[in-house]
Amino acid sequence: MSWRALILTCYLVFDWFGLSHAAEPVVLDVRTEPTGGVKATATIFLPAPVSVVQAILTDYMHWPELFELQMKLADVTIQNGVATTDIRIEHMLLPGERRLVTESRVLPNGDLVADLKTGDFKRYHRRWTLTAADGGAQTRADFELVVEIDSVLPDRLIAFATRRDLKSHFRILREKALARALELQSGR
Repeated sequence: MSWRALILTCYLVFDWFGLSHAAEPVVLDVRTEPTGGVKATATIFLPAPVSVVQAILTDYMHWPELFELQMKLADVTIQNGVATTDIRIEHMLLPGERRLVTESRVLPNGDLVADLKTGDFKRYHRRWTLTAADGGAQTRADFELVVEIDSVLPDRLIAFATRRDLKSHFRILREKALARALELQSGR
């Protein structure tokens, strides 16, 4: 067994038993908003440096790979540091596909922010704040999402689905961050 396979196996075992920092979000709070929609906040630890995590989160062409739900990228343009993404989302709770067009940017302080431009949503705001942890070997990622879908579904049902979808999103993000960190360590 190669050393990379051994490290990955150990990570997965630690993750399975909940022994690593990155096993679960430290905080995942998803609640309905009094004015409508859902707000989610989370703090997670990712097993890679901030630069790696930021590269994954700003690789808009591959963004659908960070989610388990059916999502496809219809278009992406980047001008003057602003990425406009047109994403089509299919969710088992909603008939058909939903369109989400956002403008994403990296703020001067390093935060990654995305805001609704148009589509089948009433509100959409996402913010990632990435901070070095464990001497720079890990990233503490503080996440905030405010979303309101143009739908007749009750917000509490949207909140339930959002919690489930975010848990899977964070798991996939952790896996990709670990894989990239291992690639960097091996010199690829």
